[in-house]
Amino acid sequence: MIEVRDVSKCFEDIQAVDHVSINIKEDSVFGLIGTNGAGKSTILRMISGVIRPDGGEILIDGIPVFDHAEAKERLFFIADEPYFFANSTPEDMGRYYSSIFSKFDLLHFHDYLENFGLGKRRKIGTFSKGMKKQLAILCGICAKTKYLFCDETFDGLDPVMRQGIKSLMAKEMDERGMTPIIASHNLRELEDICDHVGLLHKGGVLLSRDLEEMKCNIQKIQCVLEEGVSEEAAFGGLDVVKSEKRGSLYTLTVRGSREAIINYFGTIHTIFFEALPLSLEEIFISETEVVGYDIKKIILG
Repeated sequence: MIEVRDVSKCFEDIQAVDHVSINIKEDSVFGLIGTNGAGKSTILRMISGVIRPDGGEILIDGIPVFDHAEAKERLFFIADEPYFFANSTPEDMGRYYSSIFSKFDLLHFHDYLENFGLGKRRKIGTFSKGMKKQLAILCGICAKTKYLFCDETFDGLDPVMRQGIKSLMAKEMDERGMTPIIASHNLRELEDICDHVGLLHKGGVLLSRDLEEMKCNIQKIQCVLEEGVSEEAAFGGLDVVKSEKRGSLYTLTVRGSREAIINYFGTIHTIFFEALPLSLEEIFISETEVVGYDIKKIILG
């Protein structure tokens, strides 16, 4: 488990991270969402032990991460712009990481290089941005660390390659319990992979929730009421987060379990009723609007 306790970080007069506290459980995928400048990369670098926080503490499995090799050997950090040695090849980087990480799997690394079409003796400097991202991810996965920190992992990858990387991560999680922590500015990229998401804004945590719990406790409803049935009478017993009406069609975002909401609508007079799944984006829009933020501006610009 990773514990971030009341952590802050300033760069001169810029407050990059402001009293952030989050817990990251094992055997799950944790997503850090936020715009550029929200503090995602700074938090990942502090959790990785690359930089020291100005205040607070960070523990990895109960061990302070900064200046403690025992904690750092449990993690691999992939930066937004991965660094490779000048004039190096994937084969060179594999040898280097195998000297740093005792469990680095060279055999699988070479197999993955072949499967992904990355020449092991080709100069990395000739690789495209997407190929460099693929190589960095393969290095991280083959290091066999417990935690894998990824900053904008899928940026620069085409849709097919993104799905391939996600499948590879899922395989590693299933086989050895790897825990990925993925930072991204795009909710849609993480919707099908994350178990828990933390939303960062201006250096602080705006929201941190388990996705399954969120999805189970908020529903999207579309309905048409029978003539003569008022909104107050129909929806008065619901915890309505958001309501829209176009013609006779109501679209509601409602708190509560799917079963409870369906049972409720069985007691009122409707011509049409349908319960629809919400996307991660819709859930976060609903949750953040309640606390006075417009996530469409925060995340989508």
